Amino acid sequence: MPESYYRPLGEGTFESTLLTQGAWNDHEQHMAPAAGLLVHCLEQTDPRPDMRLARVSYEILGVIPQGTFDVRTKVIRAGRTIELLEAELVAGGRTAIRATAWRLALGDSAKVAAVEDEPMPGPEEAADFTGMTAWPGKFINTLEFRAVPGLRPGRGQVWVRSPFEMVDGEPTPDLVSLLGLVDGANGIAARVPPGGDSWMFPNVDLQMHLYRQPAGRWLGLDTRVTFGTDGIGLTSSVLHDLAGPFGRSEQILTVRPLSKG
Repeated sequence: MPESYYRPLGEGTFESTLLTQGAWNDHEQHMAPAAGLLVHCLEQTDPRPDMRLARVSYEILGVIPQGTFDVRTKVIRAGRTIELLEAELVAGGRTAIRATAWRLALGDSAKVAAVEDEPMPGPEEAADFTGMTAWPGKFINTLEFRAVPGLRPGRGQVWVRSPFEMVDGEPTPDLVSLLGLVDGANGIAARVPPGGDSWMFPNVDLQMHLYRQPAGRWLGLDTRVTFGTDGIGLTSSVLHDLAGPFGRSEQILTVRPLSKG
């Protein structure tokens, strides 16, 4: 059994382990660990201790294949107080994910600090949640879930954490570990069950806005799932660590009947 989601091969090349296996196809990676790896690489791109990532936006351009791939990063817009970074996951000569990230200067805004998002009960108030076992793929099986009472299709509060490192041989920063779990929000309060003659609802993007630097390994997802009438849906979550809310995420969905066979 691997002890990490990825193995570094040097000079921006990585190899996925079976722990990254996705839920929709067994030959692809789950978006969640791939998103965490890109954050890991963005954090190492011309690092600035006086700045932090405030928004990460991912475009999922196709299947994220298992195996060997490259991560290419660059600074698109450098600046004293605002910087825009880019990271691409390239496999077989094709870009599978493109991420852009705003990195903003740190400052003291404690005098005007305020948060409107409501806190959710902590993991100690939640029960073990086995509902995610309905999803195939090894990535989901690497995670521990706890659900706050009241979880239902379309709405729920769930805590999740992973015991695995993101990159083999490297300690995983809390930010990387937490943001490497966010994409799982699309499955915790699914409006319809996965598989069989149900519906598929993969997300084609992932947007994360962070108004506070998170810490720890428990990620709380306060999630709402909406399906529109014309084949498009939206999964929206308030993101929590043990100290409370720290940001929000959005995932736009393509909602289609799931073909048999």
